[in-house]
Amino acid sequence: MIVVTGATGNVGRRLVETLAAAGEEVTAVARRISAADVPDGVRPVRADLTEPAGLGPAFAGADHVFVLTSGDFMAAGGDVADIVAAARESGVRRIVLLSSQGVGSGRHAPSFEEAIEKSGLEWTVLRPGGFASNAFQWAPSIRADRVVAAPFGDVALPVIDPFDIADVAAAVLRESGHEGKTYVLTGPEPVSPRQQTVALGAALGEPVRFVELTEDEARTEMSRFMPPVVVDATLAILGAPTADEQRVDPAVERVLGRRARTFGEWAARNAVAFE
Repeated sequence: MIVVTGATGNVGRRLVETLAAAGEEVTAVARRISAADVPDGVRPVRADLTEPAGLGPAFAGADHVFVLTSGDFMAAGGDVADIVAAARESGVRRIVLLSSQGVGSGRHAPSFEEAIEKSGLEWTVLRPGGFASNAFQWAPSIRADRVVAAPFGDVALPVIDPFDIADVAAAVLRESGHEGKTYVLTGPEPVSPRQQTVALGAALGEPVRFVELTEDEARTEMSRFMPPVVVDATLAILGAPTADEQRVDPAVERVLGRRARTFGEWAARNAVAFE
């Protein structure tokens, strides 16, 4: 059995659907989840990763676990080592962690991954860069005024489609040969906020205007829905990315045997959210 935590998010929901469609026995875990949130045959379990003492029922009978934490988890003082301990006590033998490219670039503490690497279990770490789905934050202004407001308009990063993250995770969970490996996951090309705006306009069939925010304006806006530490790290990457953070990594193609999806493809698939 495979346990998927964070099962109702952009990555987790796709991962659950993919595993279930492949015939895997799946348990979907989230703080708020019900049978209506998962495909037929998937077991939904409510659990909070910040309360590892309650993870036993979620992990019971599992062979493999996908661990997806969040900014809220980190802000609440969550510890991946506690999740690993709960998995090990339940007899889990393989664990896949959705980490962040920021660990490899030194922006985030390596302790986030060390608990996995020292677990004694089979492990794989996935380090995605920026998510294409971060563009959902622009949906209200696009729907209202056909405007995108963002900082660093011409700084390009190879953002990744969450579906590609989920597809890689499904492959890693189901196949052998990925043990002890770390994969950096990016899209197929760097794309700037201004270019993303053009792509969203193309998906909608009408122009969308780009307005560049100052860094202070962006910080104020992002602080409404992100913890301060996440805001600082995000702005640092958006405004002054390292060469590695701007580099396209071939890991998606190596694992899946196909190229990563473009931002334009993501925008076309999600155009209804911006109408």
